[in-house]
Amino acid sequence: MSDNQTTTRAEGRDLFLTRVINAPPEKLFQAWTDPRTMEKWFCPKPWRVSVISSDLRPGGASVMTMHGPEGQEFPNNGVYLDVVPNRRIVFTDAFTSAWEPSDKAFMVAEVTFDDLGGGKTRYSAHVRHWSVEDREAHEKMGFHEGWAKATEQLVELVEAR
Repeated sequence: MSDNQTTTRAEGRDLFLTRVINAPPEKLFQAWTDPRTMEKWFCPKPWRVSVISSDLRPGGASVMTMHGPEGQEFPNNGVYLDVVPNRRIVFTDAFTSAWEPSDKAFMVAEVTFDDLGGGKTRYSAHVRHWSVEDREAHEKMGFHEGWAKATEQLVELVEAR
């Protein structure tokens, strides 16, 4: 994989995204954990996201809403399962705040920031789904295009700082 190339793939119930980014892991972790920064890159434009709250700790709730250009609103509530500063964030939509089960568990996502030295990071997302049908539904929702575009927006943000 070369710099400046985001790759995505599907395998079984899982989806993957990988990119080498010219920024240290600390910048990427901050972009993933600061709600005001997430608003700048998390959804592929012209979509946007409003982050209502993010309790960044195992068991902490994440509450955000994605807004479409035609007024669509998609709430996204979940819980962090693991948080290792500057290394890894694992979250799921299987639970909402206080370990309350969600109406429909869809995925567990693990985002990692591997320090490659020289100010470069291997940025990876591994999204696990409960079934192949859920993975296929995520692909139809635009995983490959959407997560790749959001990654491009993330790159523009962290490499510009």
